Amino acid sequence: MFHLSSYIVYMLVAAGCATTQTSGTSSSTYSEDLSIHRPVFEEPKTQSATAEEPRKKDNVEPKFTVNESLHVVLDSIDSFNIARRYVEGFTIQIYSGQKKEDALSIKKNMDQSLPELKAEMTYVQPTFRIKAGKYYTQLDAQKDYASVKRFFPNAILVPEKFPNN
Repeated sequence: MFHLSSYIVYMLVAAGCATTQTSGTSSSTYSEDLSIHRPVFEEPKTQSATAEEPRKKDNVEPKFTVNESLHVVLDSIDSFNIARRYVEGFTIQIYSGQKKEDALSIKKNMDQSLPELKAEMTYVQPTFRIKAGKYYTQLDAQKDYASVKRFFPNAILVPEKFPNN
C-alpha cells in the first residue's frame, strides 16, 4: 500500500504543477497607449489662388569689392612681365651632337616628316642642336612630343628660355 499511496501523492503534486492550456483567445487582452511616443507632423501650408505675388528682389550693392585691389595686383604682374627678358618654357630637342652633317640631315628629315613643326638648328661650341616648338608648359608640349617620338625615338623634352617679345 505504501507504493500506491506514494504514487497517488506524486500524481497529485504533478497535477498541481501542470499548466492548463485553452484553445482560442484569452478573455483578458493587453493594451498600452503608445501615441505619446509617436512623432507629430504639421501639415504643410498650401498656397491658395489668392496668394500674393512673389517678392521682387532688390538690387544689392556689393560691400566688399576687390576691383581696386585687383587692378593694383594685375598692374604689378604686367610690369613684372614687361621687365622680364625671357619666358621659361619647353622645347623638343631632336638632336644633340658634334657633327654638322648629321644635324643638317636630321633637320631635313624633320622638315619632311613633320612640316607643321619648324625645326631650328643652334650651335653652342662644340655642340649642334636641333629643336622644334616653343611651349609654355610641359603639358602643352606632350601632343607634339608624342608625334616627334614616332619619327625620332631619341627626342627629349627640355626646359628652355625664350626671348620675351
